Amino acid sequence: MRNKTRYVCQACGFEAPKWYGRCPGCGAWNTLVEEIRKARTATPKDAPENRPVSLAAVRSAPPPERILTGIGEFDRVLGGGIVPGALILIGGEPGIGKSTLITTAAAQLARAGRTVLYISGEESLEQVRLRAGRLGAEAERFYVLAETRLDAVLSAIETLTPDVVIIDSIQTMRHPELASAPGSVSQIREGTAFLLDTLKPRHIAVFLVGHVTKQGEIAGPRLLEHMVDAVLYFEGERMQHYRLLRAVKNRFGPTNELGVFEMQERGLVEAPSPSELFLRERPEAAVGSAVTATMEGSRPLILEVQALLVPTLYPSPRRSATGFDLGRLHMLLAVLEKRVGLNLLGHDAYVNVVGGVRLFEPAADLAVAMAIASNFREVPLAPADLFIGEVGLTGEVRSVPRLGERLAEAERLGFRRAFVPPWTKHAAPPGVIEWIEVRTVKEALERAMGR
Repeated sequence: MRNKTRYVCQACGFEAPKWYGRCPGCGAWNTLVEEIRKARTATPKDAPENRPVSLAAVRSAPPPERILTGIGEFDRVLGGGIVPGALILIGGEPGIGKSTLITTAAAQLARAGRTVLYISGEESLEQVRLRAGRLGAEAERFYVLAETRLDAVLSAIETLTPDVVIIDSIQTMRHPELASAPGSVSQIREGTAFLLDTLKPRHIAVFLVGHVTKQGEIAGPRLLEHMVDAVLYFEGERMQHYRLLRAVKNRFGPTNELGVFEMQERGLVEAPSPSELFLRERPEAAVGSAVTATMEGSRPLILEVQALLVPTLYPSPRRSATGFDLGRLHMLLAVLEKRVGLNLLGHDAYVNVVGGVRLFEPAADLAVAMAIASNFREVPLAPADLFIGEVGLTGEVRSVPRLGERLAEAERLGFRRAFVPPWTKHAAPPGVIEWIEVRTVKEALERAMGR
């Protein structure tokens, strides 16, 4: 068979036999690039053939022994450590701290007796050495290789036989059988498949560091996230001290698990008690501030939500949300307008979740509504009050899962009252915290503010 020419969209991975100005798959303009693929060799006739077997006849293997990185927050997000042979993708914006975290983890693994091979496709050996020296990450079994050719990478792995391999980054790797440029869709896809086929049978864990597009997604085809075993996103603002590592896919552990780190002079330092970290700068008796308890994976987090209302002269007031869904903010404003009677149409509304955390679950609805009402009425909420509950369109407060764990964490931090949905008395843990059942947002406002 001869080599084939295909035109591949660099945005979505759509393949076409000829060039188009606009991609038929995603509609993007001028994204199709010509790629020449070498013909694949035929499968030998004497290759072993797999046959279907009964599920009852398959022996259950014991759970694999995980490799601990020595960083508690990192191990938490991974589901308890690294599974040998796992392919883990770490994405994040440039400068967010991906290389800092992975270098620190590599040094910890090397000090624990594991052999680690760090493949740098963007930096020279001297640059990697400078970063490791700044972080104090020197270790005898920490090996570094500056290379972009996957065949040379495989040769180094066969010589060294490491326990963990780090590819920084997958967008710089080049497959030996492809003529396209590094970073293209076919290079990323085939390069990942090459690593998957060659390293997983040898039980070598692989970390792939990936760049992020303007839309906040890992660059390359969406298929890349389906090929790997775990996908971790490194989040946070560059000007803030906090960094969040979130698992959005994990075949060996829970998803949506969150690890919290603090950027310091010596690098990233894990935060064993993130709730205290997020609340340590909370102002006392501030108008427009409310506290809620959210579940991030297996751990409850106590977070502060702030709201600000500003009168506007424009017919269409502005709505802005940082760390909270904008569509849900519009819904809560409509509920406060219709069900509670707050005249919010003439105000710009701003909502912010302190610490850079993004709230995905609706359990924070009641806290957001209380923060908006507090700012509108210029009445501060009690500093020791907590608000948990989903808000419906009729203004009712709905139940949330795992309420007992949330209240236990709030009680540990010194909160004394919790406004919760009704019919949850059996979920409340024994303790000194007082929980108050509220059926509607209006009732919550009356009992929290006295009017």
